[in-house]
Amino acid sequence: MEERLEKQLAFSLEIDKEKNILRQTHLSGHGRRENDAEHAWHMSIMAYLLKEYANEKVNIEKVMIMCLIHDIVEIEAGDTYAYDEVNLASQKAREDAAKEKIFSLLPQDQKQEMISLFDEFAANETPEARYAHAMDNLQPLILNHSNGGSDWREHDVCARQVYGRQEKTRLGSETLYQVTDRILQENIKKGNLKEI
Repeated sequence: MEERLEKQLAFSLEIDKEKNILRQTHLSGHGRRENDAEHAWHMSIMAYLLKEYANEKVNIEKVMIMCLIHDIVEIEAGDTYAYDEVNLASQKAREDAAKEKIFSLLPQDQKQEMISLFDEFAANETPEARYAHAMDNLQPLILNHSNGGSDWREHDVCARQVYGRQEKTRLGSETLYQVTDRILQENIKKGNLKEI
């Protein structure tokens, strides 16, 4: 087999492991915890469907690839819960090491392309990265809302923490941030989210 194809297939098999990385968010209908691959798939489709609400014109193909690859590093680095301040401190170092290891399975040109897209997403400075981050924040939020805020209650998360994270949603889509705000206000009123 040609070396390039062999590397591409090895990478393709490696990323199957993303299906084993469980997140703190539960599927709608109080289902089991979702895995990273489900999260990436879901937010990628959402990005396409909701693209008209992006603050700026975006290359939707680029956004969707960012959505699909942004958590691949968690195969090595593990999932870091959005509100886990201890593990957030080491997240970048863990993910940088994982990024190099996993994307090195690819041919050099594709490795560089994937690392470039991963880094662009992480930097959150381009219209595509800002919109992809909006999806990364909105997707678990709508799942948690559909479950009566149970994940927030389980982890003792307060409104200030969620609003802090949702600032990235506002950078990508003011319209979707307004939806987020309505959802959060509803969950505060119902007692699903502490107002502290």
